[in-house]
Amino acid sequence: MLAELLPAQIFALLLIFVRMGTALMLMPGFGESYISSRVRLLLALMVSLVIHPAVAPSLPALPASPMALILLIFGEAFIGLFLGSLARILMSALSIGGMMIATVTGLANALTSDPTAAQQGSIAGSFLSTLALLIILVLDLHHLLLRGVIDSYQLFVPGQPLLTGDLSQMITRVVAKAFLLGFQIASPFIAIGLIFNLGLGLLARLMPQMQVFFIAIPLQILIGLAVLMIALPAIMGWFISGFQDVMLPFVGPL
Repeated sequence: MLAELLPAQIFALLLIFVRMGTALMLMPGFGESYISSRVRLLLALMVSLVIHPAVAPSLPALPASPMALILLIFGEAFIGLFLGSLARILMSALSIGGMMIATVTGLANALTSDPTAAQQGSIAGSFLSTLALLIILVLDLHHLLLRGVIDSYQLFVPGQPLLTGDLSQMITRVVAKAFLLGFQIASPFIAIGLIFNLGLGLLARLMPQMQVFFIAIPLQILIGLAVLMIALPAIMGWFISGFQDVMLPFVGPL
């Protein structure tokens, strides 16, 4: 009965669209909140149509029962969410590092809208996230994300049992990687902030009558901006390198 209601070609396109659509819903550059949902759905449908001839032979046959079809669609959606979440979690490293930078430089109370995280965040985190998204698009790393989803059909075969244990471990490692990247991004500011605060402490002890905080706050912001200007190329290069290290294992050989 399902074979009459759902032809084989439409069924294959539906499975591809489920995995691709759920992945694009979270991927950086494609799944941003300021992009229209209609545009995202249309893009997912177009990509699904393009890759359909290459992916269709690896898809399972149409299940005999509606419950088996629902389970199959749920599995494809879960894999798409997993792949999209990896890239989104890595992008959160910039928000983490930006908040550390803002705390050290005295800008933690100045919050602004972060378009990539769809919430309020620090000025430094919003700037780094927007710049990283621009670099990802300029370097065509969004093609790497799309290839990761397409090549995932060799790693996560549709219809096979989900490796929930391995997927959970991978998510845990990526979350740890994101926190590590955030700390490494903010490490120059933490080191300089520690030295600066030690100097202020000595100055306050040597000259108690001096208003240390009145002098320190503008100087702290100025030093933070100077360090950001100097270290920005290294920060972005280190993040892009970590981003590629996580996503490349999902991309097959050319």
